Formats: sequence, C-alpha cells, structure tokens
Amino acid sequence: MAFPQERPRRLRRSEALRSLVRETLLAPDDLTWPLFVVPGARVRNPVKSMPGVFQLSVDELTAEAQRAWECGVRSVILFGIPETKDAIGSSAWDDDGVVPRAVRALKEKLPGLVVMTDVCMCEYTDHGHCGVLKPPRAGGPGQDLGVDNDATLPLLAREAVAHAKAGADVVAPSDMMDGRVAAIREALDIAGYPDVPILSYAAKFAGAFYGPFRDAAESAPREGPGVPKDRKGYQMDPANAREARREVALDVAEGADMVMVKPAVPYLDIVRMVKEEFDLPVAAYHVSGEYAMIKAAAERGWIDEPRVVLETLLCCRRAGADLVLTYYAKEAASLLTGVRR
Repeated sequence: MAFPQERPRRLRRSEALRSLVRETLLAPDDLTWPLFVVPGARVRNPVKSMPGVFQLSVDELTAEAQRAWECGVRSVILFGIPETKDAIGSSAWDDDGVVPRAVRALKEKLPGLVVMTDVCMCEYTDHGHCGVLKPPRAGGPGQDLGVDNDATLPLLAREAVAHAKAGADVVAPSDMMDGRVAAIREALDIAGYPDVPILSYAAKFAGAFYGPFRDAAESAPREGPGVPKDRKGYQMDPANAREARREVALDVAEGADMVMVKPAVPYLDIVRMVKEEFDLPVAAYHVSGEYAMIKAAAERGWIDEPRVVLETLLCCRRAGADLVLTYYAKEAASLLTGVRR
C-alpha cells in the first residue's frame, strides 16, 4: 500500500504548531468600532435591531471608548444623530454638533485613539438621503428625481472640515457622490488640514444589509412625493465588480489615502480584487445586517457566537482587509486579549 509522501496534517497536530505556521492574524488593532452619538447626557438608547449596540451621548460614548481601549481597540468611527434635521443637512457642519463634540471629548480623554468620522448627509437630512435633492428633469426617464451630486459636494466638504477642525484623525466620506474625494481633499488643504487622511467608502453597494444601521442612525430614506425610495441611484449595483474597480480607481486618483469595501463578507471577492490592484490600505465594513444575523443565530443557539465572530473577522483579513470596521470590535478585542470590560 502506497502512503502519501506529503502530510499537511503534520503541521496541524497542536495549537503551537498551528500558530507557528498561521498565514493570517487577527489583532485588536485591526478593528475599528462604529459608534452612534446623540445629544444629551447619560443617554444609552438600545438599538432594537442590533442587540448590544446603543445610541450614546458624548459622556457615555467616551466611557465606552475607554473600555474598548482597555481591551485593545485603537480606532473608532463616529456617526452623528443631530437634534434637528433639514433638507440640506445643515447640522452636519455645525462646529458644535454632536460629532465635533464627541471628537473633542475623545481626543481629550484618549489622545492615542484614532478617531474617524463618517462624512455623509443621510443622518442629517429630513429625507434620509446622502445629499440634497433635485427636482425631476422634464422628459427624463422613469423617476428622474434624485440626489443632486454636484450641489452636495461643497456640503460634504464643509462637514469634513468641521470634523477635522474638531480634531478628527481621519474623515471617511460614505455618500458615494462622484468627485467627493477631490472636493474634500481640496477643502481640507485650503482650511489648513493637509495631513488629515481620507478613508473613502470607494465601493459601497446598494445592498440589503443596512437596515439595522438605518435604525441606529435614524437615516432611512423617507418615502413620499419627491423623495427617492432607495439609494440605488448613487450606491453601487451588487452585481458589478468591474464598476467597483473603476470607483476605487477614481477615488485613488482624487486623493484617497485608504479605500473601503462595504458590506464585507458578501463582497470579499471585491476586497481581494481591490487589495491586489491598488497600493493603498483597504478597509472592509462588516455591516449592521451581518452583525444582526450573527446575533440572531446566536440567540437561537444555532452557532457558537465567539467562534463565528472571530472567524468572520479573520476571513475579512485573509481576503486582504488591512482594517475591519465592525460592531463586534470591543467584543472581539476582548476575546483576543482576554481583557473583560
């Protein structure tokens, strides 16, 4: 009987051997924690569709960030829910808005924490879209009314400058407007913030995994006369990979310092493609729907939640993500370090 000469199992015999030859590593500082900040004090509003996630006032948010820091998390990204909303999202560039206040508090409490800010209009507009709306064009095809791309660019730039002025380490435009990276880069440079990098949501797909986030950020599109029912007019078609390459290339050419693929796991082929073709750090956003599905399965006893979480995040890293944005960041970091907070 002929026996196999190669035995890969030899290197799987013990955890020490497996660890020695492990190709991909997952560490707490690979993870970025998304946080939702709201006005007020001592506010912890649970997000029903995302167990364990809260809308937090600045005082509660800084306390949570401190606990995450002790577990090894070194970066967060902030989403703001303002006191008032209007058609153009003017609260987005308020120097005393919820996000600038949170940035200042975090940088004072945790100077070493990398504070990223989401730059978009959807949380701030009363219609829930990522930019200002324009009227339908006479004779246009179908429902031609949509977001006015070019009118939105200066508003996004104002928001990014407000965040940089407050002390944000990274600004992250998620709106998917054409030309937004160039507009933001120019505005940051003119305002005296040439060293603030841009993490562009370069390949953001109009997928079905964002529902819980829209609960948390109170940013679902408001259906009604003159308001598009979804974001398919500016976010990407889930069917398109070549278009993702083009979107990333455009943002890189405009000055993006890092690029993101969103969602993560269903689009790991895109993460791999982007990693192989572009010489920039790549982020993957493990989004709210992905988080909620794991939580729901764990609540029913169908999966081992800690193992599934770590495997999922490891797979994002294996596909090529240099950083992973995930609502599991603090929990995953605790699992990796053994620190409980």
